[in-house]
Amino acid sequence: MKIAIYDMDKTVTRRASWTHWLFFFARTEAPARLLLAPLMLVPLMGFALGLTDRKGLKEATQWLMMGARVPRATVERAAAGFAESFGASNELAGALASIAADRAAGLEPLLATASCRYFVEALAARWGIERIVATENAWEGDVLTPRIRGENCYEIGKLRMILASLSERPGHVKFVSDDVSDLPVLMWADEPVAANPSAPLRQVAGWRGWPVCDWA
Repeated sequence: MKIAIYDMDKTVTRRASWTHWLFFFARTEAPARLLLAPLMLVPLMGFALGLTDRKGLKEATQWLMMGARVPRATVERAAAGFAESFGASNELAGALASIAADRAAGLEPLLATASCRYFVEALAARWGIERIVATENAWEGDVLTPRIRGENCYEIGKLRMILASLSERPGHVKFVSDDVSDLPVLMWADEPVAANPSAPLRQVAGWRGWPVCDWA
């Protein structure tokens, strides 16, 4: 088995998805919640001051903009609309061409992202990617909650979640990302690639001789 793992935000897409998702959901499914948007500054400030982590920030902002309990049908309807609008306007042609080339070369594509699975699935389907490693929210039956089950799929947590999703070490692992936060996975991969890299990742890629792609 050979796999090509892609980060999503700013690797396959031009922009980060989380805030865009929250406002898209509120605008299309719960317009009154747009009035709560200024309150997002509270958890953001808590994160900046080190009072909460990225997982807590994500849970708090989802609770504000989506609510404590959202029916599955509502989530799926919004996710499909988001994939059509955000995906169409932000997916990078170079990234999609790279995924297609990897698939043609016998590498199975996999998406590994800190974004939440419940809306990432619709984007991944748009790109023909079946395997996903993403932040997992807790469902109560057919109702979505803001509570994150397990780790936020970020930094070393992303590597742990990728490893947990694999039954064995693949024969070859390509990993493509834009950000230095993904160094644990880049260092683990057989073929690390810096795509649309942030300045710190571009510097690391230069030191290590990793290929750089500028799709953005």
